[in-house]
Amino acid sequence: MLAISYLATVAEPVAALVVFAGADGALSAGAKAVDTAAKGAVQSAVKAARFEGGVGEIVELLAPAGISHVRLLVVGTGPADKIDASVAERIGGAIAARLLLSGETTASVDVTGVLAGDLAAHLGHGAVLRSWRFDQYRTKQKDKQKPTLTSLAIVGAGDVTAHDRLMAIAGGVARTRTLVSEPPNVIYPESFVESARDLAALGVELTILDDADMKKLGMGALLGVAQGSVRPARILAMRWNGTGRDDVKPVCLVGKGVTFDTGGISLKPPAGMEDMKWDMGGAGAVTGAMHAIAARKSKAHVVGVVGLVENMPDGNAQRPGDVVTTMNGQTVEVINTDAEGRLVLCDAIWWAQETFGPEVVVDLATLTGAIIISLGNEHAGMFCNDDGLAGQLNAAGNAVGEKLWRMPIGDAYDKLIDSDIADIKNVGPREGGSITAAQFIGRFIKPGVKWAHLDVAGTVWANKPGALFDKGATGYGVRLLDRFVADNFEG
Repeated sequence: MLAISYLATVAEPVAALVVFAGADGALSAGAKAVDTAAKGAVQSAVKAARFEGGVGEIVELLAPAGISHVRLLVVGTGPADKIDASVAERIGGAIAARLLLSGETTASVDVTGVLAGDLAAHLGHGAVLRSWRFDQYRTKQKDKQKPTLTSLAIVGAGDVTAHDRLMAIAGGVARTRTLVSEPPNVIYPESFVESARDLAALGVELTILDDADMKKLGMGALLGVAQGSVRPARILAMRWNGTGRDDVKPVCLVGKGVTFDTGGISLKPPAGMEDMKWDMGGAGAVTGAMHAIAARKSKAHVVGVVGLVENMPDGNAQRPGDVVTTMNGQTVEVINTDAEGRLVLCDAIWWAQETFGPEVVVDLATLTGAIIISLGNEHAGMFCNDDGLAGQLNAAGNAVGEKLWRMPIGDAYDKLIDSDIADIKNVGPREGGSITAAQFIGRFIKPGVKWAHLDVAGTVWANKPGALFDKGATGYGVRLLDRFVADNFEG
């Protein structure tokens, strides 16, 4: 993780220096100082580059005469009155993206008069998020392809209080990205559980169910998905109670953890199937959120539950047409074995409600390709049975830049998954596929429980870099869930 420090003045010598300019091109105090020392070279470079001062826009000067720094970045902040935590994070992300492979190992970022206090901490947070990479399996990288940047010194921020909290959250995001990025021969249900054992050192109480436990509980839907794989299924529960009380009902976060999804007997097309290592993105996000919540010592009571299976097509695999019995006794006709996530979630969610008695359940799942057709990669789909809960989640998503779009649910859609031979079938017609998937999960929510289902199929993985992530795993959901908990369930 990129190291962030805070200094009163720029330490000399430093190879790379970052200064700022506003939307009108006005130089910050630090930028004016180096411009004077460089005899107007900074102002000339800004003009020549047609720099407009947009958020994260960069002009780079190498070995400018008159100053000791061998590399100078002038970074745009946008309008001064629009700089908030999100803007500061985007600025930090832009700095990290530019310097990560530059050959520089450290840089000073002079925020004097631009980003004071915790806004500077958010700049550091953005830099840490954007600098994360997954290089474990690269053995032949050229030097120019290897990250060099190891630290940023933020100068002139004044008092900073949010740093530790933000780094705890960044640690949760990093955990999720790593889980989602690992290949499926490395992360499978048993190894996923093993990877989470170190959460106990943060004070998280772990509960693990194996095949025998789940069979006793009657989890026929979840176990039906897993029966085609040599990898046994697991349920992992992670409980953090920072309230100091035993009478506070927890918020329950539930994640779909299909560590690899072939589609089972309803086999997916070969092209792109390798992407299905990230079909456990919901479970990854819940686990990362629990890391963040515990690491920052949240004063909330939160339980994360992940259902972990591998969906494979061997001779013992579940067949289209099979009927399975869920933990709460409902029978499900399996029309399509590639609609497996909802079968995992229904048993995991019911067990979570029976075991922990939550008043609020939020599940995250890379559930449907249909949500990508509807919303692309810009929003996750939100399905919710409570307007207040939907508003809380939407506000949290907007605050951290992990956006949601509320989708409809209702009786008309629910009728589409009635089965001719069982209580319910696991897919409806082609139209409204994301909605009928949500309706399926909704049938396993107890009366009076506030519930939201977030379909994150389009947001957990990116085919191109974003402001706070590189190409690949985004860590979507960790910061959203953490903010949701922080804003609504901490005393």
